[in-house]
Amino acid sequence: MRNVAEAVILVTGATDGLGKLAARDLAAAGATVLLHGRDPERGDAAVREIREETGNDKLHYYLADFSSLKQVRLLADEIRTDHDCLDVLVNNAGIGAGRRGETDRSSSRDGHELRFAVNYLAPFLLTRLLLPLVQRSAPSRIVNVASAGQSPIYFDDVMLEQGYDGMRAYAQSKLALIMFTFGLAEELEGTGVTANCLHPASLMDTKMVFETFGSASSSVREGTDATVRLAVSPELEGVTGRYFDGQREARADEQAYDPQARERLRRLSEELTGLRAPGAKL
Repeated sequence: MRNVAEAVILVTGATDGLGKLAARDLAAAGATVLLHGRDPERGDAAVREIREETGNDKLHYYLADFSSLKQVRLLADEIRTDHDCLDVLVNNAGIGAGRRGETDRSSSRDGHELRFAVNYLAPFLLTRLLLPLVQRSAPSRIVNVASAGQSPIYFDDVMLEQGYDGMRAYAQSKLALIMFTFGLAEELEGTGVTANCLHPASLMDTKMVFETFGSASSSVREGTDATVRLAVSPELEGVTGRYFDGQREARADEQAYDPQARERLRRLSEELTGLRAPGAKL
């Protein structure tokens, strides 16, 4: 990718936690940073804070609720209208597992299981819609923030209508994001666009982690460093289709390496996001 100070970088979920600190680090390096969030007041506050801390005026805030695929589409439209290039897309926005043992199933505005919708379908759709812009900006990068918490997708009940559990829903959505990353990396081979994913750090000190586990074992700084490294480090130029645990390459759940499962997920995702008509052939 181009020099960081000349790069345009989108960080979703950038008003708190890892996303906000990553946006701050990238702004400090001189990048044009596009911050996404779903609360306009928090978004404006994050931009003001980062601008004051870094002196970088190349900050832009975009509003979208990822529980709505319509809002994801509008976000992509805004970014394509406002910018001629996108050097790095960091898909970080997401929701956690909820309180430990959570059994109350929630749905997105489109009627999909909420965690699958926000943590997976939204970044899937956003990436697909922004991909032409990312490809025109090559060499460029896509970084998907996943998790070591991964649960295989049971395709007969992807929306977990039977025996719902918040942790299982979260873990399934994160494995889906990893599977998407691996398939995307294969698809983009030779284009100059790389796609990688990571578990940034275990139990970071975020509100999401405290809600589920009540305590933390690592810092947001640790996870941010691993994420920013994937986004802009020269040592990862050309590296693609990898899953990292922090800054170390690791192995994801076995289902992520199953081409048939990845293809089945891709077809389902295209149907659920409206990128392909139900039942349409490839």
